Amino acid sequence: MTQTFLGRFLLAGSLLMAWACQVVAFDGPDDNWPNWRGPNDNGVAANSAKPPVEWSPTTNVKWKVPVAGKGISTPIVWENQIILTTAVADSSAGNNGQADVPAEGRQDAQDQSRQRREGQGEGQGRGGQRQRGGGGGGGRGGGAPVTAMKFLVVSLDRTTGNKIWETIVHEGTPHEGVHGTNTFASASPITDGERIYASFGSNGIYCLDMQGKVIWKKDLGNMTMRGTFGEGASPALHGDTLVVPWDHEGASFLVALDATSGAEKWKVDRDERSTWSTPLITEYNGTTQVITNGSTRVRSYNLADGSLIWECTGQVMNPVPTPIRDGDYVVVMTGYQGFAIQSIALDSKGDVSGTDKIRWSRRDSAPYVPTGVLYGDRLYITKSRDAIISILNAETGEEYVDQERLPGLDGLYASLGAANGHIYVFGRNGNAVVLKHGDKLEIVAQNRLDEGVDASPVMLGNQLFVRTHGHMYCFE
Repeated sequence: MTQTFLGRFLLAGSLLMAWACQVVAFDGPDDNWPNWRGPNDNGVAANSAKPPVEWSPTTNVKWKVPVAGKGISTPIVWENQIILTTAVADSSAGNNGQADVPAEGRQDAQDQSRQRREGQGEGQGRGGQRQRGGGGGGGRGGGAPVTAMKFLVVSLDRTTGNKIWETIVHEGTPHEGVHGTNTFASASPITDGERIYASFGSNGIYCLDMQGKVIWKKDLGNMTMRGTFGEGASPALHGDTLVVPWDHEGASFLVALDATSGAEKWKVDRDERSTWSTPLITEYNGTTQVITNGSTRVRSYNLADGSLIWECTGQVMNPVPTPIRDGDYVVVMTGYQGFAIQSIALDSKGDVSGTDKIRWSRRDSAPYVPTGVLYGDRLYITKSRDAIISILNAETGEEYVDQERLPGLDGLYASLGAANGHIYVFGRNGNAVVLKHGDKLEIVAQNRLDEGVDASPVMLGNQLFVRTHGHMYCFE
């Protein structure tokens, strides 16, 4: 009996030590990816990260698990939890889970001819007036949903991929449909390690604890998106303030919520139409700025009270990419029905349009959906939704590589990532190209998965996390 008890005691002690070591292994800022653009809001992994550059469905796979709902939002990682959002149709509706992509709005990820036509027809603007480029006709916009959806926040174990918890935060029928390449869960969650914040836009903003219990929820009303393209801007978090963008075809605004309670701190109206860009919150000279992309103006607000610090014209329609901090400047870009990139001084005040506060600008190439990545003093950007890449000098805007096509990639939605001297570029068809960081185009590896990829890559330690349309992968 004594030996049996002692054996059980030693076994329990060994398991406890193994669990403790596992927790410690993930306990540090370099092992967390708290929002969709990573620890520094720029898509660049920590210096210690050495993720693989080669992978396939059978190569360097640590684990692979199915995820219900089409994957659009980028997962986040905190210690041993991988947290993601998804929306699935109520199975009792008998539609095999397809209501998140209405029949009249479906579009295959590899159908480039239809993608290129998007935005060339007429759509509905404010007040029902016709406008060019809305993309509302020809099956490009989503029709009205026909069944209820379940909106979920899911936590997976980083070591095994097993589900830790799953919380249904809302059930209901969305008020409008989505584009065939979008879903009802396109905004990425964000965490400070104590609470998780997930925005489903018109279907609610939710705060959960790390065990998946809902702490508070906020209903900001319904958005009416241009061309029924669907929603997608993620919230931004700084300290005890959660900033939620709300640009649409109705009354647009930016609102700051108390992160602990959901109470409104301030709210400012915006003269902007539908926007899918996540704000950048960054401190400069003692003031924390909330920088928002917009087709009318790029604006910087004071996080403390929402007052306007500076603004600048010069972008084009349908802003999606998130601003990128570059030292004393911020780089903003748009790439729909034209191209615009500007590097704007963070010490700007008032309207700086056309002034020397714009360090440089270009109008020959810029991404539509993906956010580029600033790695060292090199800015990597793609063109529109195409696999055409440029490498720019971040200080001058001059090109080292000018609009070179990447092989094998069929359209781009995922934002670019950087780690260990490499740039990661994912195509919507599941193919990916890894480039060597530098002044010339040097392809290190070409990789392929069996499913489409719209979510951005997450790189931590020696691991690469990729969410496809149906699965979550951990490559190591």
